[in-house]
Amino acid sequence: MTLSPKLKKAWNVFTTILVSLVVLFAVLLVGVRVFGVQVYAVISGSMEPDYPVGCLIYVKQADATEVGVDQVVTFALADGTVATHRIVRMDEEKRLIYTQGDANDDEDAPFSYDNLIGKPVFMIPLLGYVAFFIQHPPGSYIAISISLILLILVFLPDLFKTEKKAPKASESGEEEQPE
Repeated sequence: MTLSPKLKKAWNVFTTILVSLVVLFAVLLVGVRVFGVQVYAVISGSMEPDYPVGCLIYVKQADATEVGVDQVVTFALADGTVATHRIVRMDEEKRLIYTQGDANDDEDAPFSYDNLIGKPVFMIPLLGYVAFFIQHPPGSYIAISISLILLILVFLPDLFKTEKKAPKASESGEEEQPE
C-alpha cells in the first residue's frame, strides 16, 4: 500500500509542524539554559498582575551587587522553594535581602545574599501551566507518550512504502562497466 502524493505531502507538512512545535517548546523550556537562563513556572498569585499564575518566567543569574530596592528577584527559600518577589530593602552589613510579593500585605522573611538566584528577564503567559504539568506525573507520562506517538507518526509513511527494486545489470542483460 502506498500513500498518494497529495496525502504524503499533507502528512509531511503535518508532521513537520508538529515536530517544529515540540522542538520550539523544548527550546523554551530547556534550551535557554545554554544562555545562563533558568526557567520557572509561577504557581501563586503573589506577584500579580506583573507575573500572573501560570506564566513561565525566565531568570538570568545575578548577584546582590546587581540588584536593588524595587527590583524583582528570584531566590531560594530555606526549604528549597523558589520564589519571585520585589525587593523592599537590603541589609548590606548582614547580607540580607527583604522582599514582598506585589499582591501580598506582609513582607517576607529575609534571605541571604547567597540564596539570590537572579532577575527575571521576561515571561510567557500560560506556558507555566504546561511546564508544571509535564514535570509531575501523570503529565510526565503523557509527555513521554506524546513524544513516542510523534516519532511513530514521523516514520509511519516509511512503513507503508513498497520499494521497487531496480533490476541488476546482470539481470537486464547488460554488462557492468568497470569504472
